[in-house]
Amino acid sequence: MNTKNLVLMALLVSVGATLYVVIPGINGGMKPDFMLTMMFVGILLFPNVKSVFLLAVTTGVLSGLFSTFPGGFFPNIIDKFITAFVFLALVMILKKFVSKLPVTIALCAVGTLLSGTIFLSAAIFVIGANIPFGLLLATVVLPAVLMNGVAFAFIYPIVITLVKRSKFDTAVSQTA
Repeated sequence: MNTKNLVLMALLVSVGATLYVVIPGINGGMKPDFMLTMMFVGILLFPNVKSVFLLAVTTGVLSGLFSTFPGGFFPNIIDKFITAFVFLALVMILKKFVSKLPVTIALCAVGTLLSGTIFLSAAIFVIGANIPFGLLLATVVLPAVLMNGVAFAFIYPIVITLVKRSKFDTAVSQTA
């Protein structure tokens, strides 16, 4: 791993953390997780196990620290770790199509849905939260899927353009 790539990943995570803190909560204070969107951008830029591990751990810990969900620290870590590696697997399987924006937006939406499902499941099973799974899935996770998809559609092309103009060694710059 080179320092430039680590700096870019740190910038992505910090932008995600800033968006996460600034965005107001919905349905009792729960927030859509824009760190997840930035994690997906990072995985698309650096689709290797070391980078994905770093992104998963940092976004999981930061999401957990900033979580407004009672007892949300451990479910966030579990959620980000599983979601990151499933997303990496999907990126590897769909390697030929990942350069197309609609495919990456769909991957972001699927990843967000998976993340929300894992988070709620982990909250129920790991910390024993007594929460209405279906209600929260419909009122928090599905709007988060929409918001993350829209945010990703705006953010990803900007990041890709900047990366192509720079000297970062990413999957995108290698295909350009």
